[in-house]
Amino acid sequence: MKYPYPALFVGHGSPMNALEDNDNSRAWRDWGKRLPRPRGILVISAHWETSGVAATAMPCPRTIHDFSGFPRRLAEFTYPAPGDPDLARRVAALLAPEPVAMEQVRGLDHGAWSVLAHLYPTAAIPVVQLSLDRGRDAAAHFALARRLRPLRDEGVLILGSGNLVHNPCRMDSHRHEGGYTWAIRFNNRLRRHLLEQDHAALCALDGTDARLAVPTPEHYLPLLYVEAVRDAGEYLSILNDHIEQGALAMLSAWVGHMRGAT
Repeated sequence: MKYPYPALFVGHGSPMNALEDNDNSRAWRDWGKRLPRPRGILVISAHWETSGVAATAMPCPRTIHDFSGFPRRLAEFTYPAPGDPDLARRVAALLAPEPVAMEQVRGLDHGAWSVLAHLYPTAAIPVVQLSLDRGRDAAAHFALARRLRPLRDEGVLILGSGNLVHNPCRMDSHRHEGGYTWAIRFNNRLRRHLLEQDHAALCALDGTDARLAVPTPEHYLPLLYVEAVRDAGEYLSILNDHIEQGALAMLSAWVGHMRGAT
């Protein structure tokens, strides 16, 4: 039986995960071994917001170091994956009549390469990054993302990279594991909505817990791009389900058939 290519949302956490050997990075490397080789990767990262929609369309996207205050070795890290202008144009065709700007300069941010460095460490698979249009609400992002579903039948990995709970102002660097009560409640609520495929609830983001867990939406929205391309009743696995620093949820979700699953 031929399955549609899996889609994956990853809680990416600190960019230091790109270099460190920890529970997160080891899990990502294991997932890479379980994924069939895609013909290309489309990444939706929390770290690229634009007015309107854009896609990287250059043949050789550069590695962007969009952070400060980390060790020099992280600023020197590169992920030299090729781009795929044809895939970028295919994405634009699927999203039409929504205009999609073909970006020729920006490259890949750490929401993309910190995860891909472990999923596909050889950097041999072409990568295109799709921006988040800051003018859309959650429901509008979900509706736009549904148009990308054919890519899964074309062997493309759709990879959302963000964090379901992401409140930097509440993070405690001395508290490695375990979440605040509101973070745990919101994480549990979102896990339930994912397993139930409750799209309306996933797009609602209402209540005090949501306001604390998602003070700004950019780290949450990449999840919707993965859930939107999930077929009705399609299998979903929850992975890496823990909270770091009190307010950073690393929960990830794998949509579709997993190698070795029955």
